[in-house]
Amino acid sequence: MNRRSQREVVVITGASAGVGRAAVRMFARRGAAIGLVARGREGLDAARAEVEAFGARALVVVADVADPEQVERAAEEVERELGPIDIWINNAMATVFSPVRDMSHEEFKRATEVTYLGAVWGTMAALKQMRKRGRGTIVQVSSALAYRSIPLQSAYCGAKHALKGFTESVRSELFHEGSRIRLVMVHLPALNTPQFEWARSHVPNHPRPVAPIFQPEVAAQAIYWAAHHRRRELYVGTSSLITRWLEIIAPGVADRLLARTAVEGQQTAERAPADRPDNLWSPVAGDFGAHGAFDGEAWNRSPQLWASRNRHWLGLAGALGGAALGSWLWSRRRRRVRRTGPAKWIRRLVRH
Repeated sequence: MNRRSQREVVVITGASAGVGRAAVRMFARRGAAIGLVARGREGLDAARAEVEAFGARALVVVADVADPEQVERAAEEVERELGPIDIWINNAMATVFSPVRDMSHEEFKRATEVTYLGAVWGTMAALKQMRKRGRGTIVQVSSALAYRSIPLQSAYCGAKHALKGFTESVRSELFHEGSRIRLVMVHLPALNTPQFEWARSHVPNHPRPVAPIFQPEVAAQAIYWAAHHRRRELYVGTSSLITRWLEIIAPGVADRLLARTAVEGQQTAERAPADRPDNLWSPVAGDFGAHGAFDGEAWNRSPQLWASRNRHWLGLAGALGGAALGSWLWSRRRRRVRRTGPAKWIRRLVRH
């Protein structure tokens, strides 16, 4: 069989809920065989049932991405059961909503190990398999917070900054080797996912995403598109682009603006219960699906993402429009010259 007649094999970490779950559905609709990697068995089993309902194959692998040996075993199992890995998506994450003064060393370390090192171990495991064939795509699910940090999420922001640096280094190494393995980063905006129900928190009120909020399906569309197109980075949502440019143009202004708005902006008016469960060390029982509690505020589409995906066509349309406008202006000027006569037109031009 040639490559086009085969189903692509995809690995998604953090596949049991949130962005990972939405990405599972996106790839399953298109017939991909998917390795589902996460810690929570209930969510993984539910994700597998959804994949099979689309007529695709799924393999459940219970693993903690913070453990490199578990990640490498997951890659080997997927290769053995589903076939050569075409796409690896590093999506698993953990965060702690807290001022850094209220976080323990262990909490900060754990969030870093899952969000940053989990992606590092995933990249290394994927590369080990992909190098055998000299091809493949690794998608780093990142965030606008890889460029501009916000209060209450120092561990998560630090991890995403680190992931950007790691990815750029590895990408350069692959270019040096002449490899056809590709790395792409997808920078996401605030999303309506279940993480706000289960992330560890040391703030008094219930955590929430900073508006504007997008549905996880918007992120899944971006991840799928990035996995199949040659793009170095992909930004999702105008808010991600604004965040990026604000950090370049006026980082000091961003510091003060976020100090005034982002602490309250990450909390609802509802008090968080003292016995609220969290998934920092172990998964919360149950199947949480893709969506969180903010459906009423979340956008189902991103015009900016559409524009980014179609930027070549938009650029061509802009160039053609500019050429047409220039031609019309030139034609108008020539008609004016004919009516007034060249000498009179030149005198008028000099006078003005």
